[in-house]
Amino acid sequence: MITIQKYIRVQSLEEAWELNQKKNNRILGGMLWLKMGRANVNTAIDLCDLGLEKIEESDDAFSIGTSVTLRQLEMHKGLNTYTCGAVREALSSIVGVQFRNMATIGGSIWGRFGFSDVLTVFLTMDCYVELYKGGIVPLPDFAVMKRDRDLLVRLIVKKTPAKFVYTSMRNQRTDFPVLACGVGYVNDEYRVSVGARPGQAMLLRDTDGILANGISLSASDAFAAFAAEAIPTGSNVRASAAYRTHLIRVLVSRALTELGGL
Repeated sequence: MITIQKYIRVQSLEEAWELNQKKNNRILGGMLWLKMGRANVNTAIDLCDLGLEKIEESDDAFSIGTSVTLRQLEMHKGLNTYTCGAVREALSSIVGVQFRNMATIGGSIWGRFGFSDVLTVFLTMDCYVELYKGGIVPLPDFAVMKRDRDLLVRLIVKKTPAKFVYTSMRNQRTDFPVLACGVGYVNDEYRVSVGARPGQAMLLRDTDGILANGISLSASDAFAAFAAEAIPTGSNVRASAAYRTHLIRVLVSRALTELGGL
């Protein structure tokens, strides 16, 4: 159980950052995972007065505030049109609507959870995070950064010409994924993200040029085999490492053929 001694609704990012430098203080997201841990929190820091609950769309990007809920993302027409429905597909199986009405993009991205559909799908895009002190950082770089006490302000998705597909394997509809897979074709580059390995999602690029001549059935199978060899997996209560490696081959091949319209 989590115990909170003091609660503050901050009025600026600077105030939030200063409070967050103390080890026993915590930024509140949707409080859905945080409340399930065991911690004694001195000061709970709420960002709800900072106007970060908006999705702003411009000609070249989507700016997604850290307090935007997963349900807002799931229902956003512009974002889902741009991502070919991949964002909706990634989010629609996360627990239930009530949960997605409370879970935030900030908590999901900052947490870098191994089971995260959210991180998995956005890794396939031309995507960045804005950190209060750290500035603009590409999402793949942020995903592997050492954790610190900076603030995540927003997620930025560039409207780079692209196509996306997302798929996952679950033991039941609203369970955590056994394996998650996103693929994208961005800036003339194929990108594959695999999550729930059960570790944190990994981004794999076509460094060997397997898909250099485009997507075909044979090329999809070859890249899926490459991904299965390159991406490490582990075992937990949902599946064995061997089964997850098998799923990488299946889901990556399936997603690529869908991306290529085969």
